[in-house]
Amino acid sequence: MPARPIGSATLSFGLVSVPIQLFSTSETRAAIAFNWLHKGCGSRLKQQYVCAKDGVKVEKDDMVKGYEFTKGSYVLFTKEELKALDQERTETVDIAEFVPAELVDRLWLEKAYYLGPDKGGERAYKLLAEALKASKRAALGQFAARGNQYLVMIRPLGAGLVMEQLHYADEIRSIDEVPIPEGEVKKAELALAMQIIQQGASETFQPEKYEDNVKKRTLESIQRKVEGEEITAEPAAAPETQIIDLMEALKASLAKGGSAKGEEPADERKPAKRAPRLKLEKAAEIKPRKARKAS
Repeated sequence: MPARPIGSATLSFGLVSVPIQLFSTSETRAAIAFNWLHKGCGSRLKQQYVCAKDGVKVEKDDMVKGYEFTKGSYVLFTKEELKALDQERTETVDIAEFVPAELVDRLWLEKAYYLGPDKGGERAYKLLAEALKASKRAALGQFAARGNQYLVMIRPLGAGLVMEQLHYADEIRSIDEVPIPEGEVKKAELALAMQIIQQGASETFQPEKYEDNVKKRTLESIQRKVEGEEITAEPAAAPETQIIDLMEALKASLAKGGSAKGEEPADERKPAKRAPRLKLEKAAEIKPRKARKAS
């Protein structure tokens, strides 16, 4: 089933305009959420706002937004004032510059979207993707949506383009703020650590080898409840012996890795069995929706 666009825009660089469509890079339906229910009758609970001073329920018409500039002191904004502050939606991604892609560290990334060409933009889209790939650069620009202005980076991926929403500079904290005491790294310890890394080294990135065990366990529990079964907690695993000495821990890690490899050669390992699919014919009926956050 082909992906469905979640929005459209225009990429603008120089005098060139590229009509594009935005696609989600992840499957939001994969998330599991629970609703709050009344324990007595099982009905959904409603969210209400109560005045901290008077203790009375406050209706939406009597609410106003405020910014706390000092403890307990607020400046108030009306809906009209907040609306005036919103960034005008232009539907245009204005590219300002092209930077070496490797200079943008991953910690700047906040969200990502696939980009596809919209009607009439196929040639210009392909041209931009090939030009970015050949130059090994990424496009930096800004995009206005939902009343906000976002910093974005456009980079090639395969035969297409990805738009990554980035943090602004004042949103990123420096690693220098993390207290890291000085310490000497001994050559022998470094050599053992390098051996451990070499033991677990892989030349390819295969995320499909890993799965979310908490999600799997939760879905299985939901299925069992749907079928009327009782759920019992799994027994806790016995804690492993703690090794205090760093050198001993490194040696134990090497021994453990070596014995694991000795049991079955890497080339002869059997592929991991896929988890059995749950028989949820109407998953939407048992999968609770996320509670709507208060704005």
